[in-house]
Amino acid sequence: MKGNAPASPAAAAAAESGAEAPPFALNPALDAATLGERFAARGRVHIADFLATEGAARLLAHLRERPDWILVINQEDKLFELDRAAQAALTETQKAQLDVAVHRSARGGFQYRYETIRVPDSTAARAAEPTPLTRFADFLASPAVLAFLRAVTGAGGIGFADAQATAYSPGHFLTAHDDDVAGKNRAAAYVMNLSTEWRADWGGLLMFEGADGHIEEAYVPRFNALNLFRVPARHCVSYVAPFAPWRRYSVTGWLRTIAPPD
Repeated sequence: MKGNAPASPAAAAAAESGAEAPPFALNPALDAATLGERFAARGRVHIADFLATEGAARLLAHLRERPDWILVINQEDKLFELDRAAQAALTETQKAQLDVAVHRSARGGFQYRYETIRVPDSTAARAAEPTPLTRFADFLASPAVLAFLRAVTGAGGIGFADAQATAYSPGHFLTAHDDDVAGKNRAAAYVMNLSTEWRADWGGLLMFEGADGHIEEAYVPRFNALNLFRVPARHCVSYVAPFAPWRRYSVTGWLRTIAPPD
């Protein structure tokens, strides 16, 4: 007689957080027309108090409990992933060598280092693990929220929102790039900020670069604030300082002009 298969980390986290994820709702005070005017003028907008309920706090609590974070680091077009066990197994010498390699690559090219939990695109895969994270991704891709996001961005063809959770610890960063990848159908990018307290001098700012190389604008990751910006737009996440006292949590992704996956 076969025993039960072990629960996945996401399913276990769902059980600990409560399999029934909290409902999410848009803040009814948000004015899509006013936000749309700001987006049209600058190609980006910071939407404070995006959610109306306690969902943001419970989503943050869920992400803090998750054990299945994956460290992602690129080397040009190659992706390297290390789970928590692999990270813990690194010797101090290996960590130092990794730092040297990552920093060398970041000097002149596209480079990133942060942790992630990916959310599957398909409705069936999300339903199989009903965590607060997958429920939030479904909320963003729901008809009412997509209608709001279309109104703000002016991109009427948006049909789906993908998602991943991200956590930036001290030493993590994302160098400048524009998100414009052929075949991805990305109309806009979003960052749902979940840091309950953050200072600009801790780093981790979402920064937008102008044609002259200067920073045109930068957003501190404010709790329960959604940042939206048009694709392409050259941007980066600044280096998180060694003295930052905790991790920078968010849910990020793209609003795409595709039909919702099955």
